[in-house]
Parts: sequence; structure tokens; C-alpha cells
Amino acid sequence: MEDWKLINFFNFYWRLGIDGLSLGPILLTGFITTLATLAARPVTRDSRFLCFLMLAMYSGQIGLFASQDLLLFFIMWELELIPVYLLLSMWGGKKRLYSATKFILYTAGSSVFLLIGTLSIALYGSNETTFNFEISANQSYPLALEILFYIGFLIAFAVKLPIIPFHTWLPDTHGEAHYSTCMLLAGILLKMGAYGLVRINMELFPHAHSIFSPWLIIVGAIQIIYAASTSLSQQTLKKRIAYSSVSHMGFIIIGIYSISDLGLNGTIVQIISHGFIGATLFFLAGTSYDRIRIFYLDKMGGMATPLPKIFTIFSIFSLASLALPGMSGFFAELVVFLGIITGQKFFLIPKILITFVMAVGMILTPIYLLSMLRQMFHGYKLFNATNYSFFDYGPRELFVSISTLLPVIAIGIYPDFVFSLSVDKVEAILSNYFYRSFF
Repeated sequence: MEDWKLINFFNFYWRLGIDGLSLGPILLTGFITTLATLAARPVTRDSRFLCFLMLAMYSGQIGLFASQDLLLFFIMWELELIPVYLLLSMWGGKKRLYSATKFILYTAGSSVFLLIGTLSIALYGSNETTFNFEISANQSYPLALEILFYIGFLIAFAVKLPIIPFHTWLPDTHGEAHYSTCMLLAGILLKMGAYGLVRINMELFPHAHSIFSPWLIIVGAIQIIYAASTSLSQQTLKKRIAYSSVSHMGFIIIGIYSISDLGLNGTIVQIISHGFIGATLFFLAGTSYDRIRIFYLDKMGGMATPLPKIFTIFSIFSLASLALPGMSGFFAELVVFLGIITGQKFFLIPKILITFVMAVGMILTPIYLLSMLRQMFHGYKLFNATNYSFFDYGPRELFVSISTLLPVIAIGIYPDFVFSLSVDKVEAILSNYFYRSFF
């Protein structure tokens, strides 16, 4: 724990610490940032500035996950927006300025709610202003005020996670960003919203969380099916993967709002699992585009023969994304399922309906992923191309892919490793939650 006062007159502390909730995301952030920096090696224009922005983004994310002070949390939340905007606007595609502007409008606009909520909590009911998480977690509020606070923080985190209908910035951003930036966005940035929901909404406002949980579980179930269906209709590779990320975030939402030990642990495993799988899929999509220079799936076809290494690795990670047993995604989604079924918060019929909707979403996932593989790697379109000379993966691409594949398989085979990081903190959150909410 690091704790020292920065500004005297309103008790602003540099207060950092790591617990079971933040350890997994911090390790994931360091791992994915390192690989994303390696993935950006082919970039020749202002490459040093690119690496500087990635490390600045890394600093903001580590600071956010380790923050034990509300105002410091907000500052770190805002700090990583600037590098992302510059990464998008300087090294993106043809519509990079549009997507960068849309990203900053959505995220900076939602941050206003985060700032208002942070200042309101600090100023409420105390002679001395404090932003300390521990003090705020033990503070009680009138129910109407707690609901207002909760809604403000929920909007801020819903944009970043994202929760529908605040998701529309994400496909545009992923579609235009360089694939090294996409790795950071899919692997880490989305997880900041989920972390905020648990760290602030769930810990600080248990009564409001209990009230909102049935509605947000319904939203999460709708999001799984909606995003999976929308992904199937996307014509570009990166947008299809982007919508698959939105669909997988639905499981995180359901796990958080299941208010159960298994559900919350499953959420943390899903955060780490999707961090590896989502980041690698964007890396594979970007390196494939570097070789064939084709955006649209209906113009691809026949890549399996000239590019067998890309075909093999892309297939493995697509299977990991659709929750193949033995991969981390399977265990994460299974535990979220069990969290809903065994949770004491809901009646049997709603549990069955939500589980059925989630199962339909899991059926749609292999449909759009296997369809993507068929369009990319099978058929004869590339054989008819005028320039039929392609280079398969080299050492850099293989190193990045294998580096993420190993933890995906390791978590799938021995998930207790990730469970052991978070189980004590999850029990502490839920015991405090049930005590304050229902007695």
C-alpha cells in the first residue's frame, strides 16, 4: 500500500494498493501492453511516439486498477483517454478522425457523470472531505440518493464496458485503429468498465445494486444475442470481431449482477480470458490484412493453402472464443452460468429464462466465428488474384500468438490459478453486500 498526501486543502491522497480484485487486471495489462508494443514493430512513422503513447496508456491503466482513492481513480480514468485518442487519430484507417472523435465524445462525455459522482460522495455527510475507498464503502446513504449516485457511475462504466445502447463507438474504433491499438482496446480498455462496476457500484452502493440487478441481467442477456446476431451481418473482419467482444461483455454483465460467489468469480476469469483471446484475434486480423490487403470478408477466401500458420492459429483462437472445452473461455462462461443458476437472488423461472437466452447466445457464437473462418480460409478467391504471393507468419507473429495461447490453455486446464487470486476479495465483497443489503 502506498499512501501519501498530494494536496492538503481537500485531502487528495496518492493512495495505491493491490488486492485480489485488481491483481488479475494489472497482470493482464502488463502482459498485453508488452505484446502490443511488439505487435507495433512494423510501424515506421513516429514509432518512438507510438511506443510512448502505449506506455502512457499503460501507466493510466495500472494507476486505475491500483487506485484506492476516488479522485485518483477519476484522474487515471481520464489520463488514458489522451493516448488512445492520439493512437486512433494518428495511426488509424481512412475514417480515423471520425472514429477518434466519436470515441472521445462518448468516453469524455460519460466521464462527467464519474466526476460528479466522485465529488458528491466525497462531500456527502462529512465535515471532512475524503475520497478514500474504504471510508466511502462504509458510508450509508438515503436510498434515493444512493440510486442517483449508482446511475451516474453506471452510465460512466456502461460506455467503457460497453453496455448496449452505449456500444456504438466500439465497432467504429476497432474498425479504424491499428491492430496494436486494437489489442490494447479489446484486451484492457473494455475491462476498466467492468472493474469500475465491481469496485465502485457493487462495493459502495449495495442497496442500489440489488435493485438494478434484475434489469441489468436482462440487458446482459439481450446484449449477448443482439451483438452475436449483429456480428454475423458484418462485412469486415475487424468489425465482426468487435461485435463478438460486445457479445462476450454480456457474460461479464450477467456475472456482476448475479450477486453470487460463482458469478463474480466467473466475471473475473472472463475479464482475463477475453483479454487474451480478444487481443489476439485483433492481432491476427491485422497481420492477415498486412498480407492480403483485403478488408471485406466476402472478397477473401482460400487463405488456408498459402498461409497455413495463420489458418491454424486463427482457427485455434476462434475456437477459444466460442468457449471450446479446455480453453479459458469455456470455464469462464460455465462459471457465470453456474453463478446465475445457484444464485439466491432470483426465482427459478427467471433463472431458467436467462439461462436459455445465454445458451442461445452461445449457439450463435460458433455460427458467426465459423462462418468467418469459412469466408477467410476456404474457397478459391485468392487463387484468382493477380498477385498471388503471400508471406506466412514469421517469428514475431508466432511469438505473440503463442505467448497468449499458453495462458488461454493454462487457465482452461487449471482455472483454480485465477480463482485463487480473487476468491477472498469476492467473498469479502459479497459478505458485506448481503449484510448491508438484506438485514
